[in-house]
Amino acid sequence: MSATESVWDYPRPPRLEHSSDHVVVTHRGQVIVDTTSPLRILETSHPPTYYLPRGDVDLSVLKPVEGTTFCEFKGLAAYADVVVGDSRLPRAVWWYPDPSPGYSELLDHIALY
Repeated sequence: MSATESVWDYPRPPRLEHSSDHVVVTHRGQVIVDTTSPLRILETSHPPTYYLPRGDVDLSVLKPVEGTTFCEFKGLAAYADVVVGDSRLPRAVWWYPDPSPGYSELLDHIALY
């Protein structure tokens, strides 16, 4: 990864790349994710998005919710709230239960806002 990236240099359709970045996500002092094997999606005019292996996510704080969205490239996305104690972050997590061809590596990975 270069020191400076521009979202206008990213491709469309999006490029999926493996990363060795150490990604830690916390909420209210609780570690939600700790991984050194994220995937990154790079898409024109979009910020880079990390997709994190489910095995490195504290799934106990994810509460699936109804509703989906559709990405023309990656497929149908499902959502979950993040709940830690009395704090709820609505629809803060999404994933692709059945990713489109070309993005099958996203299976069993989640992304967070």
